[in-house]
Amino acid sequence: MSTLTERPGLDAAPKAGAPRTRPVKRPTGSTPRALDVIKAYVALTKPRIVELLLVTTVPTMMLAANGLPSLWLMAAVLAGGSLAAGGASALNCYIDRDIDQVMRRTKRRPLPAHSVSPRHALYFGLTLAVLSVVIMALATNWLATAMTLGSIVYYDVIYTLWLKRVTAWNTFWGGVCGAAPVLIGWAAVTGSLSPAAWALFAVVFFWQMPHFYALAIKYKDDYARAGIPMLPVVASVRRVNLEIVGFAWLTLISSLAAWPFGLTWIYGVPTAIVGGLFVLESHLLARRAAKGEPVRPMRLFHWSTTYLTIVFLTVAIDALV
Repeated sequence: MSTLTERPGLDAAPKAGAPRTRPVKRPTGSTPRALDVIKAYVALTKPRIVELLLVTTVPTMMLAANGLPSLWLMAAVLAGGSLAAGGASALNCYIDRDIDQVMRRTKRRPLPAHSVSPRHALYFGLTLAVLSVVIMALATNWLATAMTLGSIVYYDVIYTLWLKRVTAWNTFWGGVCGAAPVLIGWAAVTGSLSPAAWALFAVVFFWQMPHFYALAIKYKDDYARAGIPMLPVVASVRRVNLEIVGFAWLTLISSLAAWPFGLTWIYGVPTAIVGGLFVLESHLLARRAAKGEPVRPMRLFHWSTTYLTIVFLTVAIDALV
């Protein structure tokens, strides 16, 4: 998942020289179409984060059950988990509305674009969060429910409101939330956490650093403009690339450490191959940067998504065979 000299308030004005986002002007008497409103609220939930939930949670539940778990349980966990991720993301958009309006990458989000009001975004996020916890409480167990609630609070209060704005370690500590669905899915099936669950948690946790650091390199100027101390903003190029390479290796090691816990060559061989390619891509990025050549961080970013999908797909296949 260095410090800032000042912390922008939730309603602080953009910094001097920062581009200002103006409300979208509609013709007099016009109202937003229902479809546009629906799209805006869906955008608040950051659907790509929900996709990560699906990619990691379902295979983990299958491994925990040594096959297909109850379809009812899977549906409940996916519904509760999707609502939790969507609610936490909507609350993240509410909290980050001051910085989203000064970043080119985020200025088209619903709040800076004025397609959803801050109050409605807050109510929407809280509603989804509460529904998610209720569903998990009714359909799973206390451990999975507590971790779901804890993940929402951690992401929005500990990470978004505090760590993201004050420390370059924000991505490291924020990684706890991104990897939590693995533990939640395992706990929903078994009511406990085993070494296999923690090994898969480590894969997703360490994977997030190369994944998000690559994105932060691409949008370094955006984060600097918003005053967010992402590692590429506050550290040297050498330090950033050392961490990318180091965490890529830790991701590979963690994936291989999960192999003995009920998994076979169906998981181990493909995971070793794609993990090696993931590490190789991180080294190539570092080497280009060290030589002063143009870097392509989004190549690593996109490959890392493919890597994680393949790893957890093999988990699912192995659990069914």
